Amino acid sequence: MRVGVAVVVAGTAVAGGLVLARCTGEPPRPEPTAPPVPSPTKPAPRGVSPFTGLPGRLGPVLAVKIDNVGAARPHTGLGAADIVYVEQVEAGLTRMLAVYASHQPQQVGPVRSARESDVELLRQFGRPALAYSGVQSALRPFLARAPLFEVPPEVVPGAYTRERGRPAPHNLYLSPAKALAAVPAADKPRDIGFRFGPAPEGGRQVNEHTVRFPAADYTFTWSETEKRWLVGMDGEAARTTDGKRMGARTVVVQHVTVRPSAFKDRGGNVTPYTETVGSGTALVLRDGKGYDARWSRPAADGGTTFTTPAGARLTFAPGQVWVVLSGR
Repeated sequence: MRVGVAVVVAGTAVAGGLVLARCTGEPPRPEPTAPPVPSPTKPAPRGVSPFTGLPGRLGPVLAVKIDNVGAARPHTGLGAADIVYVEQVEAGLTRMLAVYASHQPQQVGPVRSARESDVELLRQFGRPALAYSGVQSALRPFLARAPLFEVPPEVVPGAYTRERGRPAPHNLYLSPAKALAAVPAADKPRDIGFRFGPAPEGGRQVNEHTVRFPAADYTFTWSETEKRWLVGMDGEAARTTDGKRMGARTVVVQHVTVRPSAFKDRGGNVTPYTETVGSGTALVLRDGKGYDARWSRPAADGGTTFTTPAGARLTFAPGQVWVVLSGR
């Protein structure tokens, strides 16, 4: 006959490794459990932004085209963006497309003109609002047919102001609240392929990484103190108008095809077209390390997935994400 043995340890009766009762008469205390780890194969749970991996407000999606020449700096409101895309424009310069949903700053800018590439890039967000200032006349019908809510100054004039202390055209600023009030049907955030969670295994130590465009440079320097990548532009520390350094928890250097489009600017320079549908390689920077990755976006209305060379989903660090669309 088998006899069970109960052992009393620190006032608790244990039989075969199972807690039976506490001899003190107190109810048993629940064993501590580890917090759930987000699954890299599933989108963000309800109440968590699919753009940043953080809980908070999930308001309508507003994309703003932002100027980035020297006269446009420092920027306003860029630190509140969920995602910042860097795109090449004419003459080898760059502009940024900032995406807002979790936070709504009072002002964003300086605001500049849209490009054909913006339409393809933004289709993965459903039907967001797009704020911009000016567009080539030949591009107007293309934008009008796009799945966007356009909120340029001629549509929502009350949402824009000019700052007298800056030269035009680098002095136009947007009120996100006023712009979104004009388009209440703008889509809310949805899964665009990003996954957030603990750092992947492997990677290599990276303290600084520079991405060079024909006429612009971006340098990302890891700050162990701030736990983010501090942004430098053209050799200078990038700051916002409130004096804060710009930085991101995750930086994605996405290698894409940048080809000539059918459009030109007023000076006759051909507008580049950045292809964001397709596949290619990428470098993902997070937690002071660099991870080689693959990106894939089979269709314009779908999200962009980032995977390790072995095919596993590559997780980002929760927080603001910068995606630098760099030529192959």
